[in-house]
Amino acid sequence: MEAQDKIEYLLFLPEELRSQAAELYDEAFGKKFSLAIRSRKKRIALFEKCFMLDFAIAAISGDTLVGLAGFHDQQGSLTGGVTHELLISELGFLRGNWAALVFLIYDRKPAEAELVMDGIVVSSEYRGQGIGGHLLEQLFDYAEEKTYECIRLDVIDTNPRAKKLYQKKGFEVVKEETYPYLRWLLGFGGSTIMQREL
Repeated sequence: MEAQDKIEYLLFLPEELRSQAAELYDEAFGKKFSLAIRSRKKRIALFEKCFMLDFAIAAISGDTLVGLAGFHDQQGSLTGGVTHELLISELGFLRGNWAALVFLIYDRKPAEAELVMDGIVVSSEYRGQGIGGHLLEQLFDYAEEKTYECIRLDVIDTNPRAKKLYQKKGFEVVKEETYPYLRWLLGFGGSTIMQREL
């Protein structure tokens, strides 16, 4: 039996897997968001509290979340619950405002008829089994069913493996952005905007 036969894919994130999702998301993106919130414990608690469960595709093995693909449309996003007000409430005025500014750097609003990727991650123990690619295929099916015209994503310059996967799945580069002067602050100095027509 292939690994894919053991994985169940759901077009939402089950409530009982919310805490696993927060830890998995931080495993993938914690370094990026550490500029906003240094404490891993606080980041995970925030994600757990704020995730909007209907804006994700979950890959599950038994009772374990092994992969997650968040998305963003004009109705909401996986991380849409991370609001300015909540950041101030959770972190205090100064740290909350700082975190809000950092999150704003990564914010990408979808255009009409466009679906934006809001992060895709596979647990380190399950990588190399095609789960990331299958999550993308599930996302394509969802986007086509909802009659979106394209899917857009950003991939940072320190993640060439992800860029290669996206290209293999039909995404094309539409814009390269470079900001080497921010590398010391963000941990990366550029990103590629990629798009897949549907």
